[in-house]
Amino acid sequence: MNLFLNYNDIVRFLYDNIVNARFGIHLVQKLRRPMDDSNGTHEHIEDVVEVNDSAEPSQKKTKLTSDVWLYFKKIGKAKDEIERAECKGCKKPFKCPMLKVHDLGKMFLNQEGKMQSRKIDQWTHRSILAEAVIKHNLPYSFVEYDKIKSWVNYISPDVKMPSRNTCVADVKKVYIREKEKLKQILAKIPNKVCLTSDCWTSSNSEGYICLTAQFVDENWRLACKILNFCRMYPPHTGVELATAIYDCLKEWGIDKKVLSITLDNATANDSLQNILKGHLRLQKSLLCDGEFFHVRCFAHILNLIVQEGLKAASDSLFSIRESVKYVKGSDGRKQKFEQCVKEVGIETNFGLRLDVSTRWNSTYMMLDSALQYKKAFASLHLIDRNYTYCPTLNQWRRAEKIFQFLEPFYETTNLISGSSYPTSNLYFMQVWKIECMLND
Repeated sequence: MNLFLNYNDIVRFLYDNIVNARFGIHLVQKLRRPMDDSNGTHEHIEDVVEVNDSAEPSQKKTKLTSDVWLYFKKIGKAKDEIERAECKGCKKPFKCPMLKVHDLGKMFLNQEGKMQSRKIDQWTHRSILAEAVIKHNLPYSFVEYDKIKSWVNYISPDVKMPSRNTCVADVKKVYIREKEKLKQILAKIPNKVCLTSDCWTSSNSEGYICLTAQFVDENWRLACKILNFCRMYPPHTGVELATAIYDCLKEWGIDKKVLSITLDNATANDSLQNILKGHLRLQKSLLCDGEFFHVRCFAHILNLIVQEGLKAASDSLFSIRESVKYVKGSDGRKQKFEQCVKEVGIETNFGLRLDVSTRWNSTYMMLDSALQYKKAFASLHLIDRNYTYCPTLNQWRRAEKIFQFLEPFYETTNLISGSSYPTSNLYFMQVWKIECMLND
């Protein structure tokens, strides 16, 4: 019996056991033993046994439990050592920087096709909400509406809606933040700042003052910013008004950059500009020692001229105003007036307008509409005996004259009172036209 195993049997034995054991390594073994051949000589036999990589032992893989892997599959890292995933639908790869495998379930695709975290930044959310309240003039209680809360909770349960008091505090933070930005802008501009101020009384008899700054920014664009809008406690004298404005200028750091201030023609404003000019003269910052500091509001001057002109036709305006009030007083009167319009053959879609006594431009618009219905008012007077305010023929003629008188004032006011402020050449031309018309 041969006590020595055949060499090939030994190699096959080792190879089978290594593969079955799945060691996962390359086995290099050299077997050397003498073998007797038929000639009785010994020769060294050398052989190499290898196990390839496919024989690596299986390692326990981490199970991906996130729902995101229903739509993505991992494709490994690139040269930048950033984990990547591929969409199973469009085969587009996406970067997943600084994220662990279990964080991918908290990702979403933004509009640019990049994966971002779905985690909500509560302060950013509150800041944007405060800006929305400011821009759209929403009540602070808006954040406590039940349906608003339900809507936000449906979008993302992670969003925490603040209370009304918290929203008030957030709005103040936004104001402080934007105020600091504007301060920096005003500090950088090398040119002067023109001011506009006005005071008025609210419906509940509280006084308010507003200060606005106009300046040309670094990009050569005209900027208009409200610096202050606050309660003005009595007395509303020139001294108190000048003190409030001067304190505001120092707070914003522009007390040495003032070029002029535009005010209406109230008596208190004459005292205001004299006192404020005195404060600024001490700093030697006014151009030409303040000779051009006070600018009178052209829109207010136009209003004063028009109000004086309207006094000459007060009776005509009263009759027309009461006529419009009567027609718009009830649905029955409106129907009667519409019948009169059809009977006299008036074809216009221009409805009747009622003016506001404190706004002369609304009086112009009332006359513009009422003059087109002269015959309809006369017809209504014949069929409705309760209508006693029908203007006479002479009053209609006077109303037509006033309407022609107000037309250039109306056009000029629209030009200089718009949101896009006119340049000096347009402003001067309008003033010159008004002067020529008054002389005529």
